[in-house]
Amino acid sequence: MTYQFLSLETGTDIATISFNRPQCGNALSLKLMVEITDACNSFKYDTATKVIIFCGEGKHFCVGADLKDPDRKSPDEQGLLERSRTTQIGRDLIEAILGVNQITVAAVQGAAAGGGACIASACDFRVGSSDCKIGYPEVKLGMNLSWGALPLCYNLVGPARAKRLVIGGELEAADDLLNWGFLDEVVAAKELDAKAREMAEFYASRPALAAQMIKRSINAIQLSASAATMHMDGDQFTLATGSEDYLLQRAAFLDRKTKK
Repeated sequence: MTYQFLSLETGTDIATISFNRPQCGNALSLKLMVEITDACNSFKYDTATKVIIFCGEGKHFCVGADLKDPDRKSPDEQGLLERSRTTQIGRDLIEAILGVNQITVAAVQGAAAGGGACIASACDFRVGSSDCKIGYPEVKLGMNLSWGALPLCYNLVGPARAKRLVIGGELEAADDLLNWGFLDEVVAAKELDAKAREMAEFYASRPALAAQMIKRSINAIQLSASAATMHMDGDQFTLATGSEDYLLQRAAFLDRKTKK
């Protein structure tokens, strides 16, 4: 597949997937989401690559879903079934990252918000710049956190801080995220790429078969408790995005963006 909104670079044993929509903070258009999913799936039978780094071009890692995406219909243009299918695109994206056999590292600069935070949480490790901020602002638009991402946040920071992140909806500072366990390392912005590469090289030095078996086992343990219930978050999202709160907050958000 030829990619329009990301770049995929492969080396001897480390690959890099870079989101390439810097003009809008690497916002997740539907086409970018499909491209990330495809890029992840392309490594399924790759036995040479041991680690994949996820990063964003420009100021931000990823500011979340692109509500101005011309391919994204407004709720009043879609029936419930179509809205449910659109939400599945995001879940497919997160499941593709979780399903990558190789070790994954997110290098986070600027903002990782909403879907961007979901992507980071689906990676095995996260290194952030000291000025990065991460959070889930969906609640401010009257939405729940979907894409099967809630257990990923919960597993990293525990119940109280997960509630703070997801119900509070604020972007949190790098040092707090490090202390909570969401980030594994925090470095100066100018050192981010080098630190992500250093982390990738460290895990690439481990025997691939053993490392990947361990990864799959830990992921299975972490997600086993939620597997029977998290299919419902897409249905919750379909319901939430039909609410008056969502319609009002979405209109206000788009109006602010238009005036900038």
